[in-house]
Formats: sequence, structure tokens, C-alpha cells
Amino acid sequence: GKKLGYTFNHRNFHNISLGQGQEVVAEQALDLAAKEGHWVILQNIHLVAKWLSCLEKKLEQHSEGSHQDFRVFVSAEPAPCPESHIIPQGILENSIKITSEAPTGMHANLHKALDNFSQDTLEMCSQEKEFRSILFALCYFHAVVAERRKFGPQGWNCPYPFSTGDLTISVSVLLNYLQASSKVPYDDLRYLVGEIMYGGHITDDWDRRLCRTYLEEFIKPEMLEGELCLAPGFPLPGDMDYNGYHQYIDDALPPESPYLYGLHPNAEIGFLTQRSERLLRTVLELQPRDSSTGQGALGTREEMVQALVEEMLEKLTEEFNMAELMAKVEERTPYTVVALQECERMNALTAELRRSLTELELGLKGELTMTSDMETLQNSLFLDTVPESWLKRSYPSTASLGSWFADLLARISELEAWTRDFSLPSTLWLGGFFNPQSILTAVMQTTARKNKWPLDKMTLQCDVTKKSREDFASAPREGAYVHGLFMEGARWDAQAGTITDARLQELTPAMPVVFIRAIPGDKQDARGLYPCPLYKTRQRGPTYVWTLNLKTKENASKWVLAGVALLLQI
Repeated sequence: GKKLGYTFNHRNFHNISLGQGQEVVAEQALDLAAKEGHWVILQNIHLVAKWLSCLEKKLEQHSEGSHQDFRVFVSAEPAPCPESHIIPQGILENSIKITSEAPTGMHANLHKALDNFSQDTLEMCSQEKEFRSILFALCYFHAVVAERRKFGPQGWNCPYPFSTGDLTISVSVLLNYLQASSKVPYDDLRYLVGEIMYGGHITDDWDRRLCRTYLEEFIKPEMLEGELCLAPGFPLPGDMDYNGYHQYIDDALPPESPYLYGLHPNAEIGFLTQRSERLLRTVLELQPRDSSTGQGALGTREEMVQALVEEMLEKLTEEFNMAELMAKVEERTPYTVVALQECERMNALTAELRRSLTELELGLKGELTMTSDMETLQNSLFLDTVPESWLKRSYPSTASLGSWFADLLARISELEAWTRDFSLPSTLWLGGFFNPQSILTAVMQTTARKNKWPLDKMTLQCDVTKKSREDFASAPREGAYVHGLFMEGARWDAQAGTITDARLQELTPAMPVVFIRAIPGDKQDARGLYPCPLYKTRQRGPTYVWTLNLKTKENASKWVLAGVALLLQI
């Protein structure tokens, strides 16, 4: 205050936390402060969206004629999405904006995690060595889970609001346990931190497994024997003082890389590529919409869309005749039911494509009045994105419009081949189904009926072959061969028959054909297997399909930390 030429005390300083019926108090404080030259701090204005218009008017009212020392400070949480931007434009335009950004990178995050404590904290526990070692491991764990978000779905299926409060409470729990017990209760600590303190935020089962695996790697008896590395080239430090730990981070922590999180370097390539694509997409969307696309372009926006509409309508095949297909069916086996369901869903999608494209074509010719839906469709076609009305009837996809439409035609072709005589194809394109779970369930149903086994006691066994799709001439007698799978985070070594480290710049290598068959659950040997989640797209999360057990010579925890998963689309 003195540096600004202004001295304040508790009488001319108003600090108000909004969201608890404090709006009237805030208005009275603003009136008094404007008159007397006080400062007003309004916290959490994002909690009082309806009152913000009143605040804007009040600030405009006091912008002239108020005391020269009058100041107003407001704080708010960042909005999670553009639709949640609720602060009026008038307030934003007339204010100096300051943002507090979270640190980026493991170096800054680890320092910040340690900053929550002091030398006094390190001396609080009678079991100093154990307490200090586990506290540092918890700081590293906190930095890892917070910064891993930047890797997108390969980092976490869902983003979580981990905070310093989670860390400080976890350390308090650690202190209480060590003070009450002469032995370190590793299992209890891992459970409380992983399932309650941090796990309380986590909603996805695979993310919960990841959190649990980190703690199993970081908090274990080996940490007190000097044999634990938190990351490659970064061993857990010994007994040091507070400043010594900060110095150790500066001296010993390797340069920022995905290895610090247990990820492969390809993970960084993937997230930087996606960030670049989003940036370029935004630039494309900012193009003028009512003029030619530029010098040397093929024509106006309308001409380009018109040509695309005509091409798509020409390539779009007729809908499946469900009555004819039903008449062909001799026996409604689980596989036949899946094929008919897929045809019905494909009909719903292609009918919407044909209707909306025909309507837009008439609108562009001037034979129909352009509606908002038609304009939205036109914009999507011009920007090479899949229209929202199509996605509602479609399958999850991250592809551009051109790739998506080519994929759609390939799916129709597969269905046409399958429904000619309804015999199971030699290999199934698992990614070509609207509902891939249905065909995997059909494999179990068919086997259960044949062997008279209870369906709820069965599981799928996954055997990766050394062959490609072209090497198979017929379907197996039991189960099914499937193709079109890709691995992210690692690769499949066909010669060794196990998961192995990915090659640099090979982000999603293709898998060989996989033989899927159903077996009783009690015959599944889980040793030497990595339970690998299968997703429809790289968005992961809600696109989960199934869990396939893949052979591994290394500990499965390595692949959990690396975010290894199988994908049906890339």
C-alpha cells in the first residue's frame, strides 16, 4: 500500500466472499468505498452469476465522481468451457486482468508440491527417515498425476481437479499413522491416498487402476533401502533437510520427458500433434464465409460445397432392404442378430445423410429456403468436419469428414458382403461395427449354447496370431478372427508373441489378426498377462469396448503407467 502512495487498515479494507447471500453486503461496501476511498475485494464472483449484471451497473455508476483511492479487486475460478463464460464484457473491458497459471513440467510441479511444507514439517515425526522418504514420494506422485493431464486421454481418460489439499491431507494422514505405529502400514497408506484422498476425484475404473499402480510403485518397503527409482535416472533421495530436497530436485531430476511419467516418448508427439491440429482447425474456422476462398481457389464456398454434396450423393448406396434380409435368414443365431441390428442402424444413418444432403442441394440451387440446419450442414461440409446431425446417428469418430465418409462406405461394403448369405466372414472388422460389444457377446453366446455353459461364468480369451487378414480363407469353428486393431503406448512383437516397447514415431502400430474365443472364467490363467482396455477411438473414456488379456514378459504395471490400450480407429 505504501509503495502505491496509499495506507490502509482494517477499517478501509473490505474482503467479501460471495456465494452465501453476501450480495447486499457487497453493494453497501462498494457504495461506502467509492465515497471514502476504500478497497473492496470480491471473491468467487463466478458463484453469483445472476448478480453480475448488478455489479457491472454499480461499477459503471462509481466510475466517475468516486474517491481517487477507490479500488475494486474481483476473483473467480477459470471457466471450464466457453459456454461458462459469465463475467459481463463491461467488467472485463474496464479491468486489469491477472491470471494465476499452474506450473508446467515436472520440475516446477515438484518444487511447488514441496513448497507446501517446511523444515518444521520434516521434523514433526519421530520416525524421521520413513516420514521424509514417503513425503517426498507423495510430492512426486502429486506432481505426476497433476501434470499427466497434458497427455490427454493417454494420460487420464478424464481430467481430474487434483489440488494441493489432496497432498497436504495425505501427508497429515501419513504423520498420524507413523506416530501411532512403529511399522510403516504401506497397504493402508496406499489405500487411503489412492482410493480416498486422490481416488475420491476419480470416476473412471482404468484411471483408478493407474492411480493405484503409481502408488504401488512409489510407496513400498524398497524405498527405505535406497533401491527405489521414482523415474529412470531419478532415485528417491535419502534423509535430507528441506533445502536439501529442493537442491536435489534441481541437481538430479532429468530433463522434462514422458519417461518421468512412465510414458513412451511417442505420447509427447501425440499430444503436440493434437494441439497443433486444434490450432489449425481454429484458424480455418476464422476464415471469411461469404467470399471466394482466395486467389487461385477452385471457386466460391457454395460451389465447393455443391460439388461435395453431388459427389457424396452419387457414392451413397441404397439402404438395406430389411424385409428381404429377414426372408434370407434360416436361423436367428447370435451372429445373424448382430448383422441385422447393424443393417438397421446403418439404414438410419444413411437415410439421414441422404435427406440432409438432398435438402441442402435444393437450398443451394435456390429451390428451397435455406434454414439454420442447412447452413450448419454447409459450414461443416466446407470445414471438412462431420455434421452434428450425422454424429448423433453414427458411431464415435475423430476423423475428418473425408476420412469418415470413406470409412462409412467401407462399413457398408462389409455389411453387404456379410448379409449375402449370413455366413460369418473369415475375419471380422471389429472397428466396422456400430456396437463392437455385440459381436464379442455373440461369440460368448454361441459357445455357451453349443457347450451348454452358463453365460455369466464365461470370459473371452484373446490369442494374437502372426498372420494378417489376407492369410485367412474361412472363419474358425469356434470363436472369431478379428482385424483392424491398433495399439497405442506400445507395440506387439509378433515373433516373441508379447507386448514390447513402441518404436519412436510409430504412434499406433497395427495388430495382427486376433483370435477371440470364449472359455469358462475359472480356466483363465492371469499370470503373465496385461489386462488391456479396448476403445473405439483415441478419445478413450466413454468409447470403452472390452478388456483383452495380452501376454507380457515384463511387469504389467509398466504398461499401465504407459497408458497402453487397443484402439479400433486412429
